[in-house]
Amino acid sequence: MGVAVAIDRVEKRFAAVQALAGVSLRIDEGEFFGLLGPNGAGKTTLISCLAGLSRPDAGRLAVLGHDVVRDYRAARRLLGVVPQELVFDPFFSVRETLRIQSGYFGIRNNDDWIDEILANLDLVAKADTNMRRLSGGMKRRVLVAQALVHKPPVIVLDEPTAGVDVELRQGLWQFVRRLNRDGHTVILTTHYLEEAESLCGRIAMLKQGRVVALDSTANLLARFAGQTLSVRLVAPAALPRHLATQATMVDGNWAFPLAGAREVEQLLAELRQAGCVIDDLRLTQSDLEDVFLGVMHNAADRRSNDR
Repeated sequence: MGVAVAIDRVEKRFAAVQALAGVSLRIDEGEFFGLLGPNGAGKTTLISCLAGLSRPDAGRLAVLGHDVVRDYRAARRLLGVVPQELVFDPFFSVRETLRIQSGYFGIRNNDDWIDEILANLDLVAKADTNMRRLSGGMKRRVLVAQALVHKPPVIVLDEPTAGVDVELRQGLWQFVRRLNRDGHTVILTTHYLEEAESLCGRIAMLKQGRVVALDSTANLLARFAGQTLSVRLVAPAALPRHLATQATMVDGNWAFPLAGAREVEQLLAELRQAGCVIDDLRLTQSDLEDVFLGVMHNAADRRSNDR
């Protein structure tokens, strides 16, 4: 199996902000790869460098062996990118937009493939509608279609389901899974961590321009295996300091990571002893969100210790 995307010690700075600080990744052909991180972690900057929209200050990026700087045309032809921003030409219909996009890659008479894309993205009824008349969710579907018109072997999806209804998400992922099964490499960035958990075989997590975790999804979940006790207190601020350092505040609940159910009784006893009044509690198995929070917390601790 060859390397679909090679990213080697890539750095990028915008004035005083170090957006990428030596990122290195290898993504194999046929992978469904997740690129996760908080806002400002460098995900979109990395994608921009990969697509040739931004030039790195240092390092090298290649798509199927083609350097994105020295061999830009070949690298770009092998890549289909769905951007995070809604960018569109308001003067053309959906079908015209896809035909024009095909022309950028020297492709003619591919209406059969365009029809297939339109059907899979539920855009058939909007094929002759002007782009400016579409809703935000429909425009995002067209962005996905544009990225696929030239049948690229490597597909990059930057927050493709942001603001999209649940029904389209289901259809989109069914289509993308099929493309992945057919051999297309898929790179996904998303804030919907349940999507990454169900779709991605391997995941890299970025924080402040650095890779802070890189492993298979199964290994990441196993590394942070355990349970979480989520507790809502009548007075959240009443949690004693020694207990607050063990927990994370999530949507008004204190989330306590546990090695096992045996720790529940001890924790509840400590809360009662501290005079905390519990309004609600819930015991859950760790998922990718817990992994993500754990990795980001550990990365922050390492950065503090390095200073």
